[in-house]
Amino acid sequence: MLEDLRCACDGAKCERTLGENELMLRMTTEAGERRAYECACGAVTVTVVR
Repeated sequence: MLEDLRCACDGAKCERTLGENELMLRMTTEAGERRAYECACGAVTVTVVR
């Protein structure tokens, strides 16, 4: 279910959909997985998946 959610850039005036092409870092801990995406506009978006 959560895997189906779409991640969008949170940069100013940017709403690009972020995906595996932008994925720069993935870290897994007991609390869940953190993913850091770098958009073409230069903004970095971090998500948490439990």
